[in-house]
Amino acid sequence: MRPAAQAVLLSGTFVQLMSVTVMQLAVPRIRGDLAAGPGAAQLALAGYTLTYACALITAARLGGRFGYRRLFVLGTAVFTTASLAAAAAPDAGALVVARLVQGAGSGLVAPQILSLIQTAVPERQRAAVLGRYGAAMAVASLAGPLCCGVLLHVDPFGAGWRVALALPVPVGIAALALFRVLPTGAAPAGASGVDGLGAVLSLAGLALLVLPLTLGQDAGWPMWTWGSFVVAAAVLGAFAVSQRRVRHPLVHPAALAAPGTRWGVAAVLLFNAGVPSFTLLLSLHLQGALHRGPLATAATIAPYAVGALLGSAVAERAARRFAAGALAAASGALAAVALLVLPAMRAPAPVLWVVLAAGGAAFGLFTASAFALVLRRVSADAVSSVSGLLPTAQQLGGTVGVAAAGVVHTAGGMGPAMGYEAAVFLLAALATLPLGGHRRLAPPGARGHRDPHNPTTARGEDAVGHARVAATRRRRAGLPGGR
Repeated sequence: MRPAAQAVLLSGTFVQLMSVTVMQLAVPRIRGDLAAGPGAAQLALAGYTLTYACALITAARLGGRFGYRRLFVLGTAVFTTASLAAAAAPDAGALVVARLVQGAGSGLVAPQILSLIQTAVPERQRAAVLGRYGAAMAVASLAGPLCCGVLLHVDPFGAGWRVALALPVPVGIAALALFRVLPTGAAPAGASGVDGLGAVLSLAGLALLVLPLTLGQDAGWPMWTWGSFVVAAAVLGAFAVSQRRVRHPLVHPAALAAPGTRWGVAAVLLFNAGVPSFTLLLSLHLQGALHRGPLATAATIAPYAVGALLGSAVAERAARRFAAGALAAASGALAAVALLVLPAMRAPAPVLWVVLAAGGAAFGLFTASAFALVLRRVSADAVSSVSGLLPTAQQLGGTVGVAAAGVVHTAGGMGPAMGYEAAVFLLAALATLPLGGHRRLAPPGARGHRDPHNPTTARGEDAVGHARVAATRRRRAGLPGGR
């Protein structure tokens, strides 16, 4: 895939994360300017997450049916238009609606990025591109808070937060203007239809699960949140049953056939149950308990994003040398960082910067390596399904983590909340072990490389081995064809 195509493709990942990090810093200013209550402000922040998480599985299947590039363009257009509407929102209600639509557009885009990487990038280059995928997240996590902090501090024309919310718009317009450089990602011949019942059940079930997780903490966990959890479990259970009985299921049967793929999705979910909540708690602590402004907060967290960029850069080599051991090490490192970050805040500033940079490097290493290790096990038929499951696990893990960390923080403060973070990262480290432990992996396509999860490669090498044995026997017997 050409560099220009990679840039357009990864712009989708960049603006998705930027829209989250910008909103986290801008919410206090938005509440003041739009006279929004706590509920409306929380909906503006969480509405994006709600529709984004709910759309992923269905969007992945739609990409496999109608073409990945086509869905990428559609989602980018929806996302960019909604971003502009959010920036121009006249009141809190309009902002909430715009954020809901923005999340839906982002949900359409995300699975197509992974599907195009898996189907259009040669195997030798795939790990490197996935490393850049992690780097795009790192750059967005750095650019979002810094740009928003500067804009809120300068407040040009009294519209600082509006300009901040519009930051993804130029990126989206550029991606739409250059979309033809992307591979077509056309639907494969004989692509099956989309399971309508499965789409409805997955959308409803995920919505019923994510909504109380995002709003329950601020609302005090009223009865409707627990009722929503019960109904969500029933609906998602019905979805799982329906997938076994329909002719063309929304989630391809091969998507979770390999145990390594199942463990990989679980590890992504667990790891992301710690990452967003860790950075959010850190931001809230700096702005609340330590009384730092948005710009100072962004500058303090910047080493984390710089570390993430460096971690993404070495992810390919680490995954090739240490396989799943790299993921376990990254998770363990973040567990240590969570335990050290509070003492580091009382130490000289360089100590905190080093700790945060180490945490960011672990995040970048895990994100790029995990996706590469999971996707390499996937058959062509199941690419779109796994491309939807991975970001779904990522988003659901983040949503659950923010809710759980919020409960612990409310009950015990920042110390116990960091203990929760450490426990989650240690569980993620354990979940990575079934992916292959510390076994070294040869580069895909290298001489002697054998991918046990790739039936084609395995059969090909078995055939070569049988041919050599047969030739040796013919040579010893003095028959033609021996070598």
